[in-house]
Amino acid sequence: MTRSRTQEIDELAAHWVARMDSDSWTDADDAELVRWCALDARHAGALLQAQALWSALGDEPAADETARDGADDVQPPARAIWTRRWMLGGSGALAASVAAAFLFRSPDTSYTTAVGEIRRVPLADGSTAAINTDSKIAVALAETRRSVTLEKGEAWFQVAKDAKRPFVVEAGNVLVRAVGTAFSVRRREGGADVIVTEGVVEAWAKGADGQKIRIAAGEMAFIADNAAIERGAAAGGAPTAERALAWRSGKIDLAGTRVDAAIAEFNRYNDRQIILRDPALAAERVDGVFRTDDPIGFAQVIAGSFDVGVDTSNPKEIRITGQ
Repeated sequence: MTRSRTQEIDELAAHWVARMDSDSWTDADDAELVRWCALDARHAGALLQAQALWSALGDEPAADETARDGADDVQPPARAIWTRRWMLGGSGALAASVAAAFLFRSPDTSYTTAVGEIRRVPLADGSTAAINTDSKIAVALAETRRSVTLEKGEAWFQVAKDAKRPFVVEAGNVLVRAVGTAFSVRRREGGADVIVTEGVVEAWAKGADGQKIRIAAGEMAFIADNAAIERGAAAGGAPTAERALAWRSGKIDLAGTRVDAAIAEFNRYNDRQIILRDPALAAERVDGVFRTDDPIGFAQVIAGSFDVGVDTSNPKEIRITGQ
């Protein structure tokens, strides 16, 4: 490969990383990135090089989308702006040396998110993972199988097609298998939620291979550790699945959700916890789309909807009080 071609691929990869770091990234961009990686085996490696360089230069993690409390109010430091511009202008020898250290370490890779953090990372096989708040995944790519262990939390995967290497996610006692599709897995106590946004996956509990189920795009199911299955695709299918995955863009989409369940969702993303002081409100229903990092805004909506109070005097809590 000529030097000019190498530089062209490196620059394209750098632009991909910059695009993935923006708030405008969509599922269509995910699909486009998968196609780009599939065009040439060198593309995925270049993408990882760009990711390594982005991290090594002290900017925000490469290829991440991060939603944090107050993030929209913080301007990036001058060094970060300069770093991004330098990177997009050309990678050079530093990129090659950093990427070499990154690419030739163990093929097993772990990714962890903090509370309130949402990351989008490219995997070495051309797939993409979006990792939700307070989550951890371990990725192992072998010649005959691509394995991901969801140790805690939730992740959504846009899987690059490779019929010879199935993509298997293990969440506790639950297994989910795909070849080329898009789906999420959320580990819960006693099992895992599976939501499919593209294609079809197989899911089952360990030791219950004969009870595998197929879950198609727009459908969702809870697979229990004891092999019990609860399907849950409402009318409309895909829109319902997309609502459940609104976290990928830093949002919580509530549609007739119980107040206590909505509060539990917000508390997943924020260190400052919402406390419901009026148990009578727990079973009330709420609709709306909220930012994951705006628990006060959500609490104020509850207050206005049900004529209750909100106490924000405690910096660690947001109390929804009774009438």
